[in-house]
Order: sequence, then structure tokens, then C-alpha cells
Amino acid sequence: MTVVEQSELDTDWSLVTDEAALERAADALASGAGPVGVDAERASGFRYGSDAYLVQVFRRGARPFLFDPTELETFAPLAEAIGDEEWILHAASQDIPCLSAIGLQPTRLFDTELAARLLGYERVGLGAIVESLLGISLEKAHSAADWSQRPLPEPWLEYAALDVALLPDLRDAVAQDLEAQGKTEFALQEFEAVRTRPDKPRGPEPWRKLSGGHALRSPRALAIARELWLARDELARERDVAPGRLIPDSSIVAAAAANPRSKGDLARLQTFRGRASRPEIDRWWRAILNGKTTEDLPGPKPRDPDFMPHHRGWPQRHPEAAARLAAARGALEAEAERQRIPLENLLTPDTLRRVVWSPPGDRSTAAVALRLKELGARDWQIGITAPIIAAAFVDLA
Repeated sequence: MTVVEQSELDTDWSLVTDEAALERAADALASGAGPVGVDAERASGFRYGSDAYLVQVFRRGARPFLFDPTELETFAPLAEAIGDEEWILHAASQDIPCLSAIGLQPTRLFDTELAARLLGYERVGLGAIVESLLGISLEKAHSAADWSQRPLPEPWLEYAALDVALLPDLRDAVAQDLEAQGKTEFALQEFEAVRTRPDKPRGPEPWRKLSGGHALRSPRALAIARELWLARDELARERDVAPGRLIPDSSIVAAAAANPRSKGDLARLQTFRGRASRPEIDRWWRAILNGKTTEDLPGPKPRDPDFMPHHRGWPQRHPEAAARLAAARGALEAEAERQRIPLENLLTPDTLRRVVWSPPGDRSTAAVALRLKELGARDWQIGITAPIIAAAFVDLA
């Protein structure tokens, strides 16, 4: 296959920044044919939250349209134009939340990245499968750019338009491979699971997810870390900037562990870094003082009601569970290789661990299938894996 460079392609796109242009774009897309390619660009790592700063839409019979959410008050005309069509996204779980936040929600989904995993492709990034299946080499230079900046450079817009313009052709090529491998139904069930997956709620104590926070043992150190996290989060919201760009998690953990005696000690702490570490030193010192003096000391991290010990400790502490896991995983690995599906897509590691940690009483295929269903496995996964897991249990009996 001859590979065509991105620079050789001409993409006739339109940038939509006002309501009149939105109406025209919606009419054009409604008049198009077939499924709709959709993509979104965020400013993760630059801005607070994961808002969409550009939405790209393409349908055969219409040009690619690039919608600017910072200029548009509503996306209702676009939602009405394409809402009942199949949407094609690549790694849809990343984009659906920010699209839903502006009123764009698919009723049918085709995820080219997820399909590529089910097909056993070695590389599943958009650029890799576009080159492999369509013979086009994409430049990914702008994928991690700050899409919140305005105006957006034209090369970025060209990149964004081409990404979405290729999705219908890519979808057709991937769908053909799914049919050839007998995996179309597998894919449809996976797409629907992604489309209908509820947003994961923010935990009651999000500060506990500090990277490296497990090193803090004392309640006082945890209180200082909590207050610094809250102070950073407040400032990040005010400035609409990613919290880690103010001070990284490592600085919060370092300050909490050091427990500085004064603002000067904090300023001299070399492990307390970040672009806002010194300009906002008064803010951080107030947070530390709050942590030093509060009577609301954090206790141990609340145990998840579905708590399961880490599987690495099973051989020493829970040898029977470890034996079940080894037997079931070995059998599933062989099946995953036969199916040309990564093991984690055949059955998620967490689901496998939970079913072997707390297996059903009679260890039958039907009982294992019911347990897998309770854990959220899809019907196609259950049909393949339940007999294998049940047989592994029987072999150990």
C-alpha cells in the first residue's frame, strides 16, 4: 500500500463561531449521508477540568465543520441534525463526557479504537490504524496542544479537520474486519457499554488521590496535605488552570512530610516546586497552618465496601484465591490468543480477580455467568469466559 502524507491532502473545512454559521452547518450535516465522524479537542493539563475547546464533525456529502464552544451558546441545532445517526469516535470514552456537557450525546456509537483492540491490532492509535488501513500518514504534532488558546493556529485546525474527515472511511474498513473475524456483535455490545456508561462520581475525599500520598502516615501530615490540596484546587478553579501547573502533587506531599515550622522554611524547601510555589507562598503557608491546627484530622482511608486485597499478596495470605486466579487467567490467556483479543478486553483484570476472589458457591458455568453479569461483563464476554473459568474451578477442586 502506498502511504500518502497528510501534507498531500486537501481538506475543505469551515470554522463555526456564531449562531448563523451553526444553523448552516447543522443543515449541511443533516443533508449528508451515512454515519457521522465526531471528535473533540480539550486542554487537559492546561485548564481546570476537561471541557471541549473544539468539536469536529464530518459526514459524507458535507465538509468537515469545526465548532468553537467558547463562542457558541448552544449546540442544540447540531444535536438535532445528527442526534439519531451513528457517531464514529476514536477512543469514545475520552470524548463523550465533554461532548455530553455541551448537549451532544450519541444514540448509536462506533468506536474505531475499541474495535481495533477487539480485532487484535498491534497498534490502536488513530494514526497507526489510519496508516495501516487507509494508507494515510497523519501528523500528531498537535494532539497534546493547548486547545484553549485563541485564535487557534490554522495548522492545528487543518489537523483537527483531517482527523474527523477520515473517520467514516476508517469505520468502514474496521467494520469489514470485524465482520471477517466474526466480532461484529462483540463490538456492538462494547460500543453500547461505552455509550451508556455513567459518569464516575467524584469521591467524597478527592485529595486522597494525591500521587505519592500513600507515603504520608500520620493524621497531621494527611491534614496538611488535604489543606494544601484544597487551597490549590480553589486557586486552580479561580484561574481556570490545571492544578498541577500551579504546584505538582509531589510538592504537596513533600511539604506535608516536611511539616515546615515557618513560611521561610517552606520557601527554602527545595522539594516544594511549581510555578506558583513562591508567588503564592502566603496561600500555601495559610493552608499548612490550617493543617497544623485543625482538630478535624483525617482517619485511615475509608475502606471500599467492595474491598478486595491486592492480588500480589494473595500467594502468601490467600493461597486458594491465588491458585484460582492463576488457573483461570492461564486458561483465559490461551483463549484470548486464540480469539486474537487482548486479555483485558476479553475480560477486565478487575472482573476476573473479583470472580475468583469471591466465587459462586456451586462453581457451575451458570453460577459463574451470573456472577460475571453482576460485575458488569457483557454477554459476549460471559459466553466465552464463564465456561473457561468454571472449568478452572473444577480442575482445582
